[in-house]
Amino acid sequence: MTAVPHVLVMGAGSVGCHVGGCLQLAGATVHFVGRPRVIGDLHARGLRLTDRDGRDQHLSPSVLRLHLQVPSDAQPDLVLLCVKSGATEDAARELARELPAGTPVLSLQNGLNNAVKAAGVAPTLTWLAGMVPFNITELGPGHFHRGTDGRLAAQNHACLQALTDLFESAALPLDLHADLRPVQLGKLLLNLNNPVNALSGLPLRAQLLSSKHRRQLADLMREALDLIRLDGTEPARLTPLPWDVLIAVLRLPTPLFRLVASRMLKIDPKARSSMADDLAAGRPTEIDALSGEIVRLASRLGRTAPLNMNMVAHVRALEGAPTSPPSSH
Repeated sequence: MTAVPHVLVMGAGSVGCHVGGCLQLAGATVHFVGRPRVIGDLHARGLRLTDRDGRDQHLSPSVLRLHLQVPSDAQPDLVLLCVKSGATEDAARELARELPAGTPVLSLQNGLNNAVKAAGVAPTLTWLAGMVPFNITELGPGHFHRGTDGRLAAQNHACLQALTDLFESAALPLDLHADLRPVQLGKLLLNLNNPVNALSGLPLRAQLLSSKHRRQLADLMREALDLIRLDGTEPARLTPLPWDVLIAVLRLPTPLFRLVASRMLKIDPKARSSMADDLAAGRPTEIDALSGEIVRLASRLGRTAPLNMNMVAHVRALEGAPTSPPSSH
C-alpha cells in the first residue's frame, strides 16, 4: 500500500462526498467519480462538510480530484462504491474495465446484496460489504451534512485492517466483522423508515415525533423482523433497545415516546432520508433494495409481506415525478 492511501469514490453523492471528503481531510488522496450535476457543483463551489457536532470544513475546487468516469490510470488502495443500488452492476463493470485485478471495493450502499451482485459481473475485483449507519443530507450544491451518529461497519479484510487508523483519523470509526449479514439486516430494518420519511414530507426528527408515521414504521419493521427470524437470522442490534422493545416504543403515545426514546431523537433538524431527496428530484429510489428485499424474502419463504409490498407500490407510483422539497416544518 502506498504511504499516502489512495481512495476512489465511485458515486459522488451524499455518502460518497461525505466519506471521501472526510478521508481527504485526514490525509488520503481521493478521486471522486460522479454524475455531471454533482461534479459540476464541486467544480464550482468545492466540497463543504458539516455535521450535528459543529463540524464545518471546506475543500476548495482546486484540491478536489473530480471525474465523470473512472480514470484509466487509477490504482487505488480502496474503492468506495456509493452509487444507488440500481446502478451497482453498471458501476462494477466500469470499475473492472479500468482497475487492476484484485482491487478492493467496499460497498457503502443500502440493501443486502450489492457486493454479491457486483462480484457476479466483475469477478476480477475484490468485493466487500459495508454499512453506513448515519444520515447524510445534501443541504445545497456541494454541501453535505451528517445529521445522525454511528460507526461504519464492514466485512473483515486485510486491506481494511490496514486503513482503520485512517478512518479513525477521519472521524469515521470503522468496525470490522467476520459476518456482516446480521449487521446488514439490522440496518435494513432501520432503513424501512426511509420510505415512511419520504412519503411524510417531514424531516426525520419531525416524522419520528408523529405517532401516525411511527406506527407505520413499527408495522413495517414487525412484518420484516418476523420474516428475518423465520429465515433463521437474528439481526444485529444497532440501537440501545432490542428489536421487539424498539418496535413497542415506536407505538407509544408521543409524550411517552419523547421520554423513552430521547437518544433516538438526537437527530439534526435538517436531516431527511435520501429517498425523500430522490422523490423530490424525480429520481429513481432504492425502494427495491429496502422494502423490496422483504417482499422477496417473504416469497422465498412461501409467505407474503403485504405492508412492505404496498410501500413498494406506493413509492414506485411516485418515482419520476419531481415534487416540492420535503417541508422543514
